[in-house]
Amino acid sequence: METKVISTIKGHARVDVADVLRGLAVMGIIILHSIEHFNFYSFPDTTTQSDWLNFTDKAIWNGLFFMFGGKAYAVFALLFGFSFFIQNDNQRMRGNDFRLRFCWRLILLFLIGNINASFFTAEVLVLYSLVGFILPLTCRLKDKWVFLLACVLLIQPLPLYYVIRACLDPSFITPAIPTRSFWNATFAVQSHGSFLETVRVNLWEGQIASLAWAWDHGRVFQTAALFLLGMLIGRRGLFQKENLKVWNKILAGALIAFFPLYGLGNMLPAFIVNKSILTPLSLIITSLSNFSFMLVLVSGVIFAFYNTNMHYLLMKITPYGKMSLTNYITQSIVGSMLYYNWGFALHNQYGITVSCLAGIAFFILQFTFCRWWMSHHSHGPMEYIWKRATWLK
Repeated sequence: METKVISTIKGHARVDVADVLRGLAVMGIIILHSIEHFNFYSFPDTTTQSDWLNFTDKAIWNGLFFMFGGKAYAVFALLFGFSFFIQNDNQRMRGNDFRLRFCWRLILLFLIGNINASFFTAEVLVLYSLVGFILPLTCRLKDKWVFLLACVLLIQPLPLYYVIRACLDPSFITPAIPTRSFWNATFAVQSHGSFLETVRVNLWEGQIASLAWAWDHGRVFQTAALFLLGMLIGRRGLFQKENLKVWNKILAGALIAFFPLYGLGNMLPAFIVNKSILTPLSLIITSLSNFSFMLVLVSGVIFAFYNTNMHYLLMKITPYGKMSLTNYITQSIVGSMLYYNWGFALHNQYGITVSCLAGIAFFILQFTFCRWWMSHHSHGPMEYIWKRATWLK
């Protein structure tokens, strides 16, 4: 009896497959950001390069965005909700209410996110820190209500309203936040600004543009839904090997949903002329399509981790996943330095293929460092700072 009590107080053990998924998601994010030149869409002239390089540029761009665009971020968000469950439930088993402490943790994440945003305008940590309040607000609800709320958020209720409104009223124009001047300001400092000018613009115009983009493109609703679903995954223990049958069903459902959604998303512009219907409807379809493919990726990794010889290989990436916050912030600093004017200004020298290779090389450097660091420490540098600050008295 005494042993059982001690085991309960210790709480949940770390889930290796979650660290694998987190590591793979951050790897995908870093390579995508690299080919985008870290939200600085300035590239060298391609008219003078070889046809072969033009082909690889297009193949890499389309291939990586099909595989990771809107999906790597979604995995990252799903695991954010899962991590909240682990932390909250560990404290619950100790007799503590973690909700206010988590709110403080979100405030800290907001500060960390703004440090990250000073280098990279399209970072997600500030968005997570704002949307994350849905977790302590809903963590006492029953599973069915959490799932229902997640489903409502997934179907993008505001864009859905816009679609219905535009169908009923031909004069209706789908609203969008005017951000062109903000994006122009960020592009100007990326092209010509000093480091301090870049930081100043990124922290104001860049953040407004980034958060407005997230709102207009459905990321706010989808992120909240993914947080809730991640919390449910934790509650139901779905990352454990004994629940592989559930992932069989999830994989089958995701595959059935993805192909028609993906096809429909590509067909819509040919059949819908009214932009006030097309824009929000395309957003809904694309959001659901990306969500479906994300579930295919997650279930595939889970099956490979538990049921194939790839288990040993995938375990090697767990140190990288454990240091995901450190890796995410580091990629912003290094990427900004590589491509923006304040650093090496390689945006007009590195094409998509070379930028992809640079992203892979940087991932390998990070991966090597993470394996060394985690062999000597229990947390990554930023993870340690965030944890210690969370528990300040």
